[in-house]
Amino acid sequence: MKIFPSSTTQAIPETGEVPVHVAIIMDGNGRWAKQRLMPRTAGHMRGVQAVRRTVEACGQRGVRYLTLFAFSSENWRRPQQEVSLLMRLFVQALEKEVDKLVEQGVRLRVVGDLGAFDEHLRALIHDAERRTEHLSTLTLTIAANYGGRWDILQATRRLLAARPELAERPDALDESALAPYLSMAYAPEPDLFIRTGGEQRISNFMIWQLAYTELYFTRTYWPDFNAAALDEAFEWYRGRERRFGRTSEQLRVPQ
Repeated sequence: MKIFPSSTTQAIPETGEVPVHVAIIMDGNGRWAKQRLMPRTAGHMRGVQAVRRTVEACGQRGVRYLTLFAFSSENWRRPQQEVSLLMRLFVQALEKEVDKLVEQGVRLRVVGDLGAFDEHLRALIHDAERRTEHLSTLTLTIAANYGGRWDILQATRRLLAARPELAERPDALDESALAPYLSMAYAPEPDLFIRTGGEQRISNFMIWQLAYTELYFTRTYWPDFNAAALDEAFEWYRGRERRFGRTSEQLRVPQ
């Protein structure tokens, strides 16, 4: 497994016109439905279409990694009816969308504490990952029952299980030791984070990996998000000066 630089605090990644890795919180499904006097569940169902559009648009624009926050570890607190629908939508997407991912050359990976899901859903996840593991046009990661704090905690536990001597030598623990145990060690850190729906927080999403990510917030609700909205985010991204601790003057000097 290829491990990318453990942190942008240690290594400066290459940047370009198109972000290599885009991470999205797909927010606003319920409010989209409420505005239309529809049940919240209708917004989630319409949001699946936005996922299809975004995967296709990212692939066409040369994005290599797309990570979608589908279900957080805190979302279990929502009404049971809504949680049940989200689980059903996840199952239906895995049953119906994998063939399309294969056609588009998209590799699917699912990260999070999957032990909370039923056996059928876990089997579908495993099968989808297996069927797409050879594809490389775009890596689509679905974060499900995921939390950034959970990710750091599980990585620390796995690291200490593999290297118990670190418990006696905490000074030997650094970012490069922990990074391979994070759930998304296979991907570079996101260049661009997008949150739809108007909220301006990261809500426990990839809190380790977003340290130097450009944060873009839009009032567009997720069911309305499309290729044009993605291009607006990319245009904003191209206007950002990604310094990673350096000065503006340093960026203007040829390396």
